[in-house]
Amino acid sequence: MTGSPLPIRRAVVALTVSSALLVGGTACSSNDTTKAKASATVAADVAEPTASSSAEKQKFAKTRFVANAGLAAGATYQWIVKPYRKGKFKKGAHGRKLALVKAGVAGAFAYNRLKAAVKNAKGDPLLSKAVAPLTAGIDKLKDLPSKLRKGDGAAVNSFDDVINSVKDAGKSAGAEVKDKVPSAKELSSGS
Repeated sequence: MTGSPLPIRRAVVALTVSSALLVGGTACSSNDTTKAKASATVAADVAEPTASSSAEKQKFAKTRFVANAGLAAGATYQWIVKPYRKGKFKKGAHGRKLALVKAGVAGAFAYNRLKAAVKNAKGDPLLSKAVAPLTAGIDKLKDLPSKLRKGDGAAVNSFDDVINSVKDAGKSAGAEVKDKVPSAKELSSGS
């Protein structure tokens, strides 16, 4: 033989493991099989996680809502509202292209976090009622990057208005939202 013994060793090991599994699997009798099924059922019942109480779900829903809405608000203010107020989106402005790219990424990130915040709000009845009217406004934010490229300043104002509405809704439901500027890694990953 001119080949190495390595492929033969792999074949022998694979054959040995397969044989052991086959012999072990067929060694059970019908009585053992029913006992195994019964013990598996008991183990499955024990292994299920316990449901959290509705109070815990509400607490976590508010916490997640606050975190996601805060990240959306921070990204919006840092990379959309501030550059707009400084005139970075105007044609001919120094650094306009970079500001538009950052605003587009921040807009996509903020949209993603706002959608997650709305989903989190559904876990709390009071918060859900407060945020429900805002979903249409959040859905309209998808068009922000193209509007910014066209120089539409109203797009920035509408984004800021939606963020402020989400903050107000959270505050009215006992979940005060504070701006949290996301890191570059969070922005690039989208979460």
